[in-house]
Amino acid sequence: MSLQGKTLFITGASRGIGREIALRAARDGANIVIAAKSAEAHPKLPGTIHSVAAEVVAAGGQALALQLDVRDEDAVKAAMAKAFEHFGSIDAVINNAGAIKLMGVEHLPPKRFDLMFQINTRAVMVCSQAALPYLKQSRGHILSLSPPVNLDPKWFANYGPYTTTKYGMSMLTLGMHEEFKKYGISVNSLWPKTVIATAAIEFEAGGPAVMKAARLPAIMADAAYAILSSTERTISGRLLIDEELLREHGVSDFEHYRYDPSGKLMTDLFVD
Repeated sequence: MSLQGKTLFITGASRGIGREIALRAARDGANIVIAAKSAEAHPKLPGTIHSVAAEVVAAGGQALALQLDVRDEDAVKAAMAKAFEHFGSIDAVINNAGAIKLMGVEHLPPKRFDLMFQINTRAVMVCSQAALPYLKQSRGHILSLSPPVNLDPKWFANYGPYTTTKYGMSMLTLGMHEEFKKYGISVNSLWPKTVIATAAIEFEAGGPAVMKAARLPAIMADAAYAILSSTERTISGRLLIDEELLREHGVSDFEHYRYDPSGKLMTDLFVD
């Protein structure tokens, strides 16, 4: 199924995985709402809502760039309403915006935990809730970038606060899958099997050495596309891994997704 004419509301879409999902859908002629904080260029981080909007149009889609802080529920509601007014539907919400600090309880500033909780867990609820009136009409999708709930203590030992906020997203996925069943809305989470070459990895969680062990964001975009192009809740209530889902859809060659062909791939957090 094509995403032509479908409207995707993507948070944090000014760079990284969100941008890649936007461009993949744009090739079908989708309408993309680029909802992110980055309206002006950053000296270190490439990409703004406006630069991605231009890329979406160049790729064959339609774009609406909206500066948005997902912590502000009133702003989120207003952005959803503006997106619906502009395109006439909202067919998918992709909860891609994220915050990360790999630090344990002893030294993590509470304000940093608040930021992670608000941008990770709370924003899934806020954005999904604000989109619900429109998703009821489209019988659409909610997709959150969050991991399988792996309760091995190693994932809590050194950065329990971050783990808690990401697992919160996944638990909301499981809950909304059941809660929104009566509306025909599909709800899933998606997580990479390996680390993905993004600014978060480069500047916050590993640096250049980890980038060499990463895959390109395109693998997550292709997996997201497979989910978002499904119908009738044929994919719903799942905490999916990108490679595993693509293998279900017949993909067997993953070499072209490597960031550095000579690098040894590194498994991502929460994946055994």
